[in-house]
Amino acid sequence: MNEIAHNERELAHWKEWQARADTVWGWQTPAGQSRAARRANLFRALAKMTSASEVLEVGCGTGEFTLRIAPHVKHLHATDLSPDLLGRAQEKARVAGRANLTFELQDVTALKLPANRFDAVFGCSMLHHVEAPQALREIFRVLKPGRWCSFSEPNMLNPQIALQKNIGYIKRRVGDSPDETAFFSWELRRRLQQAGFTAIELLHFDFLHPLTSPRWIPCVERIGSILEKCPGVRALSGSLIFGAQKPA
Repeated sequence: MNEIAHNERELAHWKEWQARADTVWGWQTPAGQSRAARRANLFRALAKMTSASEVLEVGCGTGEFTLRIAPHVKHLHATDLSPDLLGRAQEKARVAGRANLTFELQDVTALKLPANRFDAVFGCSMLHHVEAPQALREIFRVLKPGRWCSFSEPNMLNPQIALQKNIGYIKRRVGDSPDETAFFSWELRRRLQQAGFTAIELLHFDFLHPLTSPRWIPCVERIGSILEKCPGVRALSGSLIFGAQKPA
């Protein structure tokens, strides 16, 4: 695929949808906020972030995870390909009064950043928007030796995700961009290994839908925690999340 044309389609899509991006991603509902809080904690744990970490976020979008991670690290360098989304993230950070943040337009497949710079790299649902092999090579390059990255991605084995990513009419209705897809767990593991990562920890998680009624959230979360431990059933989870290390 031509990367320039791919990027142009992504930018055109989010130019049209950026005002509704939070609705498309579902983070602002009560269930969405619960999902985001848990996901941010998993990013921190899997990428081994500490209060001394210099962290890179790729695909920061409107800043939902930027503001959740920033209070727990030394500095967070948040990047995105879309100036519209990046502007919204900057405004949220300004309102929140966060001082340990830097925002920059960047293409994750061609990062204009030095090699071996960051203690941790993370991103939420962004690898399926880009050429993943090239993006992972760049993430590997800018990560310090011995350090970790963590990303969450939609799971192609989940029935809703499979329909949403493969049927054009549904994809357009829900606001997906033209080229985005989802991952099978074994595909994601193979791509990480090909990029040079080791010590890969890959988890199936998230059976809580963002439209779940607030009164049912605790119940669904309890059931989901059980399903995530069940062989076979957990393969149908909504999301995949991984931590992977760049060899020392």
